[in-house]
Amino acid sequence: MKINRLMCVGCTLLFFVVSQGNVYAQGKVTLSGTVTDAANGEFIIGASVLIRETGSGVVTNPYGFYSITLAAGTYTIEYSFVGYEKVTRQISLVADAQLAIELSELPEQLQEVVVTAADEDQSTHVKSLEMSTNKFDIKTIQKLPALLGEVDVVKSLQFLPGVSTAGEGASGFNVRGGGTGQNLILLDEAPIYNSSHMLGFFSVFNPDAVKEVKLYKGAMPAYYGGRTSSVLDVRMKEGNTRQFEANGGVGLIFSRLSLEAPIVKDKASFIVAARRSYIDVIAKPVFDDGGLNFYDLTLKTNYKFNDKNKIYLSGYFGRDNLTFSDAGGFHWGNQTGTIRYNSVLNNRLFANFSGVFSNYSYELDVQQDDKNSFTWNSSITNYRFKPDFSYYISEHSELDFGGEAIYYQFNPSTTVGVTNGSEINSSLDRKYGLESAAYISHKLKVNDRIDVEYGLRLSHFQYLGAGTAYTYNDTIPGKKRTVTGEQYYNSGQTIASYTTPEPRISARFGINDNSSLKASYSRNAQYVHLISNTTASTPLDVWTPTTNNLKPTLANQFTLGYFRAPGGNAQYEFSAESFYRTSTGEVDYINGAELRSNKYLEGDLLSGDGRAYGLELYLQKKTGKVTGWVSYTLSRSELKVDGINRGHWYPTRYDQTHNLKVVGSYQLSKRWSATADFVYTTGTPTTFPDQRYTSQGVLIPYNSQDARNDTRMSSYNRLDISFRLDGKTVNRNGKLRKNRDYWVFSVYNVYARKNPFSIYFSQTGDRVAVGQPMQAEAHQVSIIGTVVPSISYNFKF
Repeated sequence: MKINRLMCVGCTLLFFVVSQGNVYAQGKVTLSGTVTDAANGEFIIGASVLIRETGSGVVTNPYGFYSITLAAGTYTIEYSFVGYEKVTRQISLVADAQLAIELSELPEQLQEVVVTAADEDQSTHVKSLEMSTNKFDIKTIQKLPALLGEVDVVKSLQFLPGVSTAGEGASGFNVRGGGTGQNLILLDEAPIYNSSHMLGFFSVFNPDAVKEVKLYKGAMPAYYGGRTSSVLDVRMKEGNTRQFEANGGVGLIFSRLSLEAPIVKDKASFIVAARRSYIDVIAKPVFDDGGLNFYDLTLKTNYKFNDKNKIYLSGYFGRDNLTFSDAGGFHWGNQTGTIRYNSVLNNRLFANFSGVFSNYSYELDVQQDDKNSFTWNSSITNYRFKPDFSYYISEHSELDFGGEAIYYQFNPSTTVGVTNGSEINSSLDRKYGLESAAYISHKLKVNDRIDVEYGLRLSHFQYLGAGTAYTYNDTIPGKKRTVTGEQYYNSGQTIASYTTPEPRISARFGINDNSSLKASYSRNAQYVHLISNTTASTPLDVWTPTTNNLKPTLANQFTLGYFRAPGGNAQYEFSAESFYRTSTGEVDYINGAELRSNKYLEGDLLSGDGRAYGLELYLQKKTGKVTGWVSYTLSRSELKVDGINRGHWYPTRYDQTHNLKVVGSYQLSKRWSATADFVYTTGTPTTFPDQRYTSQGVLIPYNSQDARNDTRMSSYNRLDISFRLDGKTVNRNGKLRKNRDYWVFSVYNVYARKNPFSIYFSQTGDRVAVGQPMQAEAHQVSIIGTVVPSISYNFKF
């Protein structure tokens, strides 16, 4: 009954808004179309369409489409996007019309001058309704110093306020006190369950194939669901529809190459991008017994049926291999496939239908000989269908609605051991789940100073058979629970189900032309859980669904922010955002929990509450010879779980009180530029023993107070620098070069800081006299504790 009432509320809201839009639209006409890049035919996301006479406007959606409804008349329309020449059209609207616009990229030496002049009286972050959102294009990412000279999408995000990591060697990232597994990472709408290569040093996103990166830290639109912390939406290039283009680079660790070209000019195109690391090849003469490498392949193609219908097909395949010797090693990686069809159903209604496949698998294999071996593998696979619609009621009002269905298959463990030729299979049963949702969201510009977006997402999850559901006993909090009952369910039977309404609302109030206040509230539900009790997430952590014992994680986030354009232009940008996030159903673990190949895993899991709160400050200079930004976050992230820390609040393992990031770039000359970044964060929490005992001559440290994360490691700080040398743009005969290239010289960890990743204790190796106490010593593990210089060559033709 509850879900039916909520669906009725959503249908009533949809009917009301559409009917009001139809009343509004009487006597109106609609102008719609697309905005594309003149050089390659790719759609431009977020291009501005401004009506001079009314001062109103819209921006293009992720497929470059726009629609604006006006009274009949003659209008001057401006089309613009940062780094592109503005296009102005005067059009007489007497009936519905379509207008496709191409924007040409500005010469690099003119971009900052024109951008500053175009936006001298306003700033998008002040005027926009969006908050807790950061958007990067690939040009910005390429300017940042990077480990071994290789630009990286995920590493770039870690320079933003509210984004952190547990350190080098940690997979993924943390946002506003949330866990790594609480981030929804999408590559062309396909979920990515591990975003890292080489144990966290590089991301799975090939920069040559990336078009735009957008991170939602809060105020998530109702379009997104399934995670409680953040959404990272990565959009791939479509492929050049005008001419052949190649991009690539050669570095010390890996090389990359991307090719894109039209299949049918202005109608169909493709892009294929590949990377392969070769540190294992370089190190083979020294370390013949093993190595670490990765490779990935990203591809996409599209076909334009006509001006209103287009289809896209994209995919990703990547793999990491950590081998010990010929006897075996670790292997992990992602596979995705996405098919999307979008259509302009009429001048005001845009539709997109997506079918998605995503798989993440990881395995360990050891082959001692023909009669003795061991293999263990685990995976999560999902199939997703998502229809989405955008209805452009007017230049002041937009309605988005749709839904999605996701079918999950979890393989907790396929484990086979062979001893002296005898096979022992200790594999665990697969688990299944179905997540479905419907959403509706209305964006409304009340007047020049007030904007609001409100919506509702209704999600539903079913834990399905075939499989056995267990019932566990009540025990002392923090102790292992044992099975008291079990019941088998046939394929497709519902074992447990959960329904969650997820309201979302954001509002902006313009104080004046240079500043604004914004506020938001969002509720999010997460039905899949990343099971990890290590210092930082690893590629071998296990994903598991919400079950009859493991409840969904529910989070409520409140955000209040102040945004200002100092001096009244877009050259500078300042923001201050405060957030408060509460959650239930947070997963933690008993001491000594067995997380892999454990049939009764849920008996080792604990559930509790979480809270995170903080202040984020951000100041950016966008144009001029000197550019860059400073971000500072003051925050706390804590858990409260019955059975841990005597039931009191304790810090999460990724809690960082202070997080300071400074990034600066300086244009030394026409061809030379320099960039530096500095990072300082409070040390991450850890648990130290406070007592010890000995058993058969072995010293065993332990914590007698049931404390969790009650001590901090020393602070993390690091300085990186890089220099970029752009190739000549003009040939000796004075003509412009068609090809572009540049060199990057970088130094990572300039002053060789040995930042701690973890600390452990052991007894000393010295012989102890009879009757004398045994001695213990602490050991600090630093993943990178020295200067790392690098050089890379990058090209485009």
